[in-house]
Amino acid sequence: MAAAAVCRRLGKLGFGNNNASTIRRGFSSAHSHGFPLDRNLLNPVRGCRGNSDLVKETGNHVFLVDTLALARRLEARGLPLDQAEAITAVITEVLNDSLENVAQSVVSKTEMEKNEMIQETNLCKFKSEIQSKQEHHFSLLQREAEKMENVIDKTAEKMQNDIDKTRTDLRHEIDKVNAGQRLDWNLEKGRIRDELTQQKADTTHLENKLDRETHALRAQLEAAKYDVTKYFVATSFSLCAVGLAVVRIFL
Repeated sequence: MAAAAVCRRLGKLGFGNNNASTIRRGFSSAHSHGFPLDRNLLNPVRGCRGNSDLVKETGNHVFLVDTLALARRLEARGLPLDQAEAITAVITEVLNDSLENVAQSVVSKTEMEKNEMIQETNLCKFKSEIQSKQEHHFSLLQREAEKMENVIDKTAEKMQNDIDKTRTDLRHEIDKVNAGQRLDWNLEKGRIRDELTQQKADTTHLENKLDRETHALRAQLEAAKYDVTKYFVATSFSLCAVGLAVVRIFL
């Protein structure tokens, strides 16, 4: 393929089809008669490796072969000097074009490392965002749980105060009744005894009722605390599971 490209370039330079065919036949006959034809000159990659000590630069062009030595070898095989120099120039141009095509079709290691660093940076950023959101939601849930616990404690304390106040009022009323009835104690002893018995029964019933309500309220408070704790733990595990799933997807 390199020889065909050289022949096409020679045809553009004005050598004609006959001269180009003659040059191609000269290459083939030289190789068939035992003259070593350096194929590295027609292969851009091999030429770059095999003639690295002969690389020369002129402006933006890089010569991968010793052009003077190649021109002399072609001249030694019977070609005129101007044709040898033209063939040498065409071969050098073809090699440079081939190397440019190879360089454009291959991604550089620097670009690969840069893309890898960008992906790692994006992944780290995504992980940090997920972690910050998890911490934010966790702190919100914790504050809500603390707020609910404070409300429950205040409600329980208020109820306990009301119960104590009711008991105090009841005892005060009982004392007032007892004090008012002392003057007629002897005369109305039986009636007062009956009233005191009824009052004690009512007081006992009320205290039992208050105790039952207190126990019921405490049970409700414990159930509410358990529901809040269960909701908090379930939400935390759900958030952790979602975070792990997202991380696995992006990994």
